[in-house]
Amino acid sequence: MIRIRPSTRRTVSLVGALGCLAALLVAGPASAGADSPADSVTDYCQGHCNDILPPGENGNATLAQILLNRTLGLRPKHTDDQLGKYADLVNGYQQLTDDKLGSYFNDASLGVPGDQVASSISPRDDVTIVRDKATGVPHVYGTTRAGTEYGAGYAAAQDRLWLMDLFRHVGRGELTGFAGGAPGNRALEQQFWRQAPYTEQDLQDQVDRVANSGTRGAQAWQDVTDYVDGINAYIDKAYSSRTFPGEYDLTGHVDPITNAGGIDHFKPTDLVAIAAVIGALFGAGGGNEVTNALAKQAFDAKYGVAEGDARWQAFREQNDPEAVLTLHDGQKFPYGGAGAGAPSVAMPDPGSVTPEQLVYDPTGSAGSSAVSKAAVAPKKYRSVAGMYNHGVLPADLLDSPKHGMSNALVVSAAHAAGGHPVAVFGPQTGYFAPQLLMLEELEGPGISARGAAFAGLSFYVELGRGQDYSWSATSAGQDITDTYAVPLCNADGSPATKASQSYLFHGRCTAMQRLERDDAWSPTLADQTAAGSYKLVMYRTKYGLVQSRAMVDGKPVAFTSLRSSYQHEVDSIIGFQEFNDPDAIHSASDFQHAAADVNYTFNWFYVDSTDTAYFNSGDNPVRPSDVDFDLPVRAAQQYEWADFDPSDNTAAYTAFDAHPQSRNQDYYVSWNNKQALDYGTAQPGDGPVHRVNLLDDRVKALVDSGQKVTRADLTKAMEDAANADLRGEDVLPLALQVIETAPVTDPDLATVVDALKAWQQAGSHRVSARTGDKSYVDGDTIRIMDAWWPLLVSAEFRPGMGDSLYAAQAAALQINESPSGGQNGDTGGGTSVNEAQGHKGSSFQYGWWSYVHKDLRAVLGKPVSGGLGTTFCGGGDLAKCRTALLDSLQQAAAEPADQVYPGDDSCDAGDQWCADSIIQHPLGGITDPTIGWQNRPTFQQVVQYQSHR
Repeated sequence: MIRIRPSTRRTVSLVGALGCLAALLVAGPASAGADSPADSVTDYCQGHCNDILPPGENGNATLAQILLNRTLGLRPKHTDDQLGKYADLVNGYQQLTDDKLGSYFNDASLGVPGDQVASSISPRDDVTIVRDKATGVPHVYGTTRAGTEYGAGYAAAQDRLWLMDLFRHVGRGELTGFAGGAPGNRALEQQFWRQAPYTEQDLQDQVDRVANSGTRGAQAWQDVTDYVDGINAYIDKAYSSRTFPGEYDLTGHVDPITNAGGIDHFKPTDLVAIAAVIGALFGAGGGNEVTNALAKQAFDAKYGVAEGDARWQAFREQNDPEAVLTLHDGQKFPYGGAGAGAPSVAMPDPGSVTPEQLVYDPTGSAGSSAVSKAAVAPKKYRSVAGMYNHGVLPADLLDSPKHGMSNALVVSAAHAAGGHPVAVFGPQTGYFAPQLLMLEELEGPGISARGAAFAGLSFYVELGRGQDYSWSATSAGQDITDTYAVPLCNADGSPATKASQSYLFHGRCTAMQRLERDDAWSPTLADQTAAGSYKLVMYRTKYGLVQSRAMVDGKPVAFTSLRSSYQHEVDSIIGFQEFNDPDAIHSASDFQHAAADVNYTFNWFYVDSTDTAYFNSGDNPVRPSDVDFDLPVRAAQQYEWADFDPSDNTAAYTAFDAHPQSRNQDYYVSWNNKQALDYGTAQPGDGPVHRVNLLDDRVKALVDSGQKVTRADLTKAMEDAANADLRGEDVLPLALQVIETAPVTDPDLATVVDALKAWQQAGSHRVSARTGDKSYVDGDTIRIMDAWWPLLVSAEFRPGMGDSLYAAQAAALQINESPSGGQNGDTGGGTSVNEAQGHKGSSFQYGWWSYVHKDLRAVLGKPVSGGLGTTFCGGGDLAKCRTALLDSLQQAAAEPADQVYPGDDSCDAGDQWCADSIIQHPLGGITDPTIGWQNRPTFQQVVQYQSHR
């Protein structure tokens, strides 16, 4: 049993550091009054649970603190104290043992020992918020459930108020009016408005629907209400004491001298808006049907319909027989359409697809994409002038459904040391300062959990642990979004055109609903973009949101996107509530049924002291058997989802037993890969080479070794995969086999081949020699590999495919996803957001690795299951293939570093380590150091429970 003893929080004063700012410097958080009671909780992990969430828990800083950070490098406590631990693992993992895990992870035990209490406050008399010395994480203890949720809201606002405010405005398509009109802000709000536009009534309807959905729904509504009350209590306190985040001053919401202005209170619908953003980021899947159709048309044009369709299906990889699976014991969970020949398919007429206009009536700076240069500012503010001129959030945050995130490694009790399952798992949510997630512990009636939650949604722990179990998730991305070809019409009976604003629904010409958002902005100290405005307009039909228009069989249609979780982002609250309830979760089976109450597309993993479990969640619509939902569907009643009700976007969904699931498999791995046999993937990329191979190979070797797996063993496997180059490990050996079918006579080229071979045999790692080094071991060989990949792919496939087909398939699946975000070939730069993002850590999910792997095996005469239909490299001639590879390799070897890594705002051209490095994208005024590249979860748990309730 751990008992928390409240203590007094020290008052901090920022006086004298900058004399010119004396009027702005204010006292820190007030100390606690009388001691508050704290619950006792039993921790069945017994010191064997750890976690980490860089850069640090504290995500709020006053204006004075921001200026001190920008001018003197000083920073508020707990803003970066988890970053060093996280960064150092890449150079320390090979010597890792269980007793050294604390050097790289936090102690994630429940409660706070009395001598580790840094502060204790009671914002009202039924809750105490204790913060620990090590990380400043809030541990919220309520004597009532309402008090617990009030404290959760208060603590969230303490740590993430500015970030929460950003996301509630993103979720309404109002970011520019709140944070400024920078091109990045405009791009982000436009992307969101295209994916999930809502009216205020839409948001309220989601709240009301959950509140009226039974006992748990009513409790969720009360929890949210109390949580919002806690947020608003902190806003009032921080505003009156002038301890609110300084970004409000810098963006013009509060005057830094007079304190005139204010911070708007939160309301429950704000949380719906935030949930809509998170759902769009991590919990959707599908919606690529028009892109698929265009790729299929290109194959058909090249090879004819019958042969073209077969080859398109091979490249589509919907059920590739060589894909690595999370459920590897042969379980089958059929989920897929009727095929391209189904009567439901509505192929666009060639060349007829045009994207739907989104932006109307632009004025001022809205007509330019140029980034404003930092303008002159008063001397004391020069360090922050223009800090948001590019945008407060990444412009491409929501620009693609291909947000492959998160990994999991789980080993069953039968193969684990001590006979207790081991897990190393967590979400890859990107790198931000402050982080999108926050850590917390919640203890109160019906709630007992510690872990991470998205800022503004932390009324429950979303990923973490209970008293005797842990859980985590990876993005699953199965297809819950369909594209409908909706016939257009005019209400007056005149002939329809692609510009028509009415459509046929069940035989009746129906007006589209216009969803409009008026945005306007003016320059501020932080975002100096000149004044401007525009209207964002989306049209909504009963078949979803209009994304593009086209002709089908010579008649005009709107291609609409219908996602099963649209208008239902809040529904998942019930599942998360159950995860936090110790009375609801007693077993792996309990957890699986709770996960089924989450309508986002996630792969869920569970461990306790004896069992492991997996479950794939999401509202998978039941489609008619003659519908192929991999291509656009004709908008006709016979092709609608079963029991479809357009009034609230509900339908029949596949049953619990139809979702991929398992308990106590020898091990589980997931890195956003294919879940199970016959469970069709929503987009190409799941073939014989996928980044999950990096995990599967290592964990399988541990299990097959006969040695019992420890927490350190599994962590080492994760980290070894985290710094490996997938192309080097799985594809390069085949390319070298082709090259070495004859001697390499050019001595310079032979040296390059030998270097690649040595790097590959050493593990294909992208790692520095020691902590602090900012260059790679084998850096020049890695440069050549980076330069070679797009040249290799082009040399192998373009001659046989032709330019049009090659470009169409590259639009369906990007060629590369390197750590630097570069080296994308001549079809890159806009094909996919993922390939263009730098400094994001997550790498090697999307690329042509499987295509290259299958094709080179074919040219070498090796067996290939699910082949591409033809051999592309050298037209199937081994000698010609070898020449193509050598010529492209020679070209790559000659490519200078400043061309391979052209530089950006953070890195000089040619700086390889910096190009790959991870930057905590500053969402607020505090900045953090750059760290070396790792391909691993942002929030991560390492757990092994010792006993069970």
